Amino acid sequence: MIVVRVELHSAITGQVSEIARAEICNMGGGGLHLGDYSIRTLRGRSAAELDRRQYQRFGEVRRHQRLRLHVWHLVAKALAAAGYGKPLAESDSDMLPLEVPGT
Repeated sequence: MIVVRVELHSAITGQVSEIARAEICNMGGGGLHLGDYSIRTLRGRSAAELDRRQYQRFGEVRRHQRLRLHVWHLVAKALAAAGYGKPLAESDSDMLPLEVPGT
């Protein structure tokens, strides 16, 4: 399994926070040169929320040229397969609601 973590490194405080995570799994098949993969993204904006392992989006990448292409190509294809990079209608947003203090 490939785990992709997105970390925010604060230039002001030096604090490092995990803000997103995805898991890319080899589904088997495809042979030596081609691979089939599934992707799952986890819901949350912090390591504690992401550690709950609530899956948010899913997708599949078929016949990826795993020996010819760098892993970043797989990551890009997997995120696209899960619907990232496409415009969402406001009602389709998968972002968690922001909690505004005092409201």
